[in-house]
Amino acid sequence: MNISDVARETGLPPKTIRYYEEIGLIRPLRDTNGYRVFRQSDSHKLAFLGRARALGFSIEDCRKLMALYEDQDRASSDVKQLAQEHLTQIEEKIVQLQSMQAALQHLVRECAGDARPDCPILRDLAEG
Repeated sequence: MNISDVARETGLPPKTIRYYEEIGLIRPLRDTNGYRVFRQSDSHKLAFLGRARALGFSIEDCRKLMALYEDQDRASSDVKQLAQEHLTQIEEKIVQLQSMQAALQHLVRECAGDARPDCPILRDLAEG
């Protein structure tokens, strides 16, 4: 398969596929003309990476997940630990976002939103 075929199959943009190759997450073969030749296993790995990235795993976590996936002697506890750490990060981020949301909701409620120059949103940002 060429890069456009594997992009269509995996739903990843060619630019992302090239980046994953550049950082060593995948290693497609090269044809005599220098073009990339993707095997079905490369396509499978790219789909795996796409799903992991869609769940918010970092590139480094994807590298670890890929290594665990390829390791037939892996312990599922290692995979679970990595996923649990990521889940904890997501939960912390949700708490931060909820706090931001509450603060902004308060500021928006306090602002009259009329023609007067007084604005509690700007005052809060300036004092913050």
